[in-house]
Amino acid sequence: MFFAKKKLMVLALTALTGLSLLAAGCGSENTSSSSSSSSSSASNDIIQTIKDRGYLKVGCKVDVPLFGYKNPDTGELEGFEIDLSHAIAKKIFGDPSKVEFTPVVAKTRGPLLDSGELDTVIATYTINDERKKQYDFSTPYYTDPVGLLVKTADNINSLKDLSGKTIAVPQGATTRKAVEDAAKAAGIEVKFAEFPTYPECKAALMSGRAAAYAMDTSNLSGYVDSETKILPDKFAPQEYGAATKKGNDALAKLIEDTIQEMKDSGELDQLLTKWKLNK
Repeated sequence: MFFAKKKLMVLALTALTGLSLLAAGCGSENTSSSSSSSSSSASNDIIQTIKDRGYLKVGCKVDVPLFGYKNPDTGELEGFEIDLSHAIAKKIFGDPSKVEFTPVVAKTRGPLLDSGELDTVIATYTINDERKKQYDFSTPYYTDPVGLLVKTADNINSLKDLSGKTIAVPQGATTRKAVEDAAKAAGIEVKFAEFPTYPECKAALMSGRAAAYAMDTSNLSGYVDSETKILPDKFAPQEYGAATKKGNDALAKLIEDTIQEMKDSGELDQLLTKWKLNK
């Protein structure tokens, strides 16, 4: 008897499941008709999600002096992009402190944005056509050409002096292609060694594993010391923008509005002056 009752219960549940699936199938016509409004609603919901969470999640650099740098003396994050992130948080919350920063490198910026672990990436992120297919970018807030850091003792004075030599570049950055194009235009061939972080690129230069370290010039400025110099050669200006995930239109607009307002008011220029990034 027990098994008979159990069998009847299973049959009943199966029937109910079938009805549920049938009902879901009948409602599929409404799903497609409302998809665009759902997408729009999801975009607007991102701002409310951030407000409900209580803080903005920003991917930043921690090893780029002047932009995003963890000061070893204070343990605090500082730089132009850190201040910019606080300004965006203020736009959302009225409180610039409501930011959670996550360190990123060139290779991790996109995946962390894709996964939703970050709301935006403000981390010397160069805007280009390929990246614009994947993410939404704000208007550029800084433009910087690629440069070359070398050891003074090596007597390297131009890009041409690097013919046949190895150049250190960050993994996942646009730098390698910029240097390749510049080398081709100069009629020379160079080799590359890629490293995950900027300090590792600098270490490769100092240890002799690379004859130069190539990166955006303002980034290199933070790594100049008594043993190194930046060559006069400059090429491939890089435009930095704040990136957001496709579909988060409301957040992309809020960031864009914030940057434009800061440009119009002169606040952006004041930050550039503060971090000695004005040209």
